[in-house]
Amino acid sequence: KFCSSLAGIMLLEVFLALGTVIIYFLFSKKKEETLSFKEGWWGRGQKPDSEEDTTIRPFKVETTEEELSDLFRRLDQARFTEPLENSCFHYGTNSVYLKKVVSYWKNQFNWKKQVEVLNKYPQFKTKIQGIDIHFVHVKPPRLPEGQSAKPLLMVHGWPGSFYEFYKIIPLLTDPASHGLSDEHIFEVICPSIPGYGFSEAPHKKVLVGPFQFGILYDSLILNVTNFNHTLFLFICVPFSGFIFSHMKGLHLNLASVTNMGVIHLLSILLGRYLPGLFGFQDEDVKRMFPFLKKGLYRILLESGYAHIQATKPDTVGCGLNDSPVGLAAYILEKFSSWTDMEFQNLEDGGLER
Repeated sequence: KFCSSLAGIMLLEVFLALGTVIIYFLFSKKKEETLSFKEGWWGRGQKPDSEEDTTIRPFKVETTEEELSDLFRRLDQARFTEPLENSCFHYGTNSVYLKKVVSYWKNQFNWKKQVEVLNKYPQFKTKIQGIDIHFVHVKPPRLPEGQSAKPLLMVHGWPGSFYEFYKIIPLLTDPASHGLSDEHIFEVICPSIPGYGFSEAPHKKVLVGPFQFGILYDSLILNVTNFNHTLFLFICVPFSGFIFSHMKGLHLNLASVTNMGVIHLLSILLGRYLPGLFGFQDEDVKRMFPFLKKGLYRILLESGYAHIQATKPDTVGCGLNDSPVGLAAYILEKFSSWTDMEFQNLEDGGLER
């Protein structure tokens, strides 16, 4: 029985591998071409004949009592679904814990003080290819004689915002004041991805994606700095990494393989049985296999959000935009599972660790 079961598993893996190989060769014949720096138009209607006004305008985060009253009304009227017993975070953000978050949100979180924090650094907006792009722009307070600042573009991902970089900005723009070497001093620009935060969302349904956003950012850094060249540095987090796909130099601290070759596929198929052939250590085998459970199944289990956001964003957007509690649950789930999958076994999803 054991041999029969093992043979069945191997046969299934063979069919999966062969199917993947066929799909790979069908869709990988045409190589991706480097995108040209064409002037696009993502604003409403047709692109006007007149030259676009790219004036850089100061921006400040503001809120009103009406907005806060509306928020608290929605928090007060939130309806919670009873979670399954002992489910913790296995099916997403547990509503028992979510109630604690909402209670803190209503009774302790000081939004007005948070607005002051957001306005700590200079912020601006400028029009690029028909849409308003919001960005934080921080210049060094001082520069050693004969030294110039290096332009550094820092791009957030999803779910995130320009605020992710606030704590590191002073270390980059004024390292000497924080006990660091001033050999490298940066002029930092942190934009909001179009459709995120205070950046306007594109109004066209075709060709809107990370590659086009990369072209927008190239225009942005040339518009807002005194650097007359296109050589600049950037730091990005997951998703935003797709925005920059062609560059002269690259340093990764979280590399991923997305273009599978035949050898890679064979390692998935046979690596469990012939680990030495593919350079796998015992720890690699424990972490990767059985691949259907630890690889494919986990991807299917955790990628549902990406599919609905990519294919039906209007539908999911209606609910999340209307319910602050729903949006909080949606994002908190990712903070939990993306930090450590084992946090799904905890009542607080590991969010308080």
